[in-house]
Amino acid sequence: MLTDVLATPWALAVMSLLVLGDAFFVVVPGEIAVTALGALAVSSGAPPLWAVIACAGAAAAAGDAACYLVGRTVGTERWRWMRTAAVRRALEWARGRLDTGTATVLFTARFVPFARLAINLVAGASRIHPPRYLALVSAAAVGWAAYQASLGALIAAILPGGPAVAVIVSIGVALALGACIDLLTRRSRG
Repeated sequence: MLTDVLATPWALAVMSLLVLGDAFFVVVPGEIAVTALGALAVSSGAPPLWAVIACAGAAAAAGDAACYLVGRTVGTERWRWMRTAAVRRALEWARGRLDTGTATVLFTARFVPFARLAINLVAGASRIHPPRYLALVSAAAVGWAAYQASLGALIAAILPGGPAVAVIVSIGVALALGACIDLLTRRSRG
């Protein structure tokens, strides 16, 4: 039943909405959805892997661009949550990183949820040239989407048991990778 539901065109739309929502709310499982559909693409043939990558890349770029627009129009101090100590530290960190290498930071931040939000807000507030920003963030989003979908596809290709097993294991691997990235990020800050 799971594979039947995930093989419909609606699966790509739901995945895209999750990825878009993940730009603002890091608890939304955008990465997991992309990885799961990547596994399904290889294990069952639907949806096509290229469509998973294209939809996830477009949704990720749109979400990042929306955060950029919030930063550009609202700034980074308007709402109370933006003035908390933790958010201020994240925004200062993002500002420092953007000053040293915009492309590197945008590509790296695409893989770190809280950093991604801070970087995109600060990029907008700093008024980084929009065409340059959109080109960099689009390339980063497609690279991220290809990575996430390929991770699921690789698991499905090497793991016997059909689509359901591939989806479940790929979700587990995505969660484990996310936990490792969070752990490494916390250690590097400390």
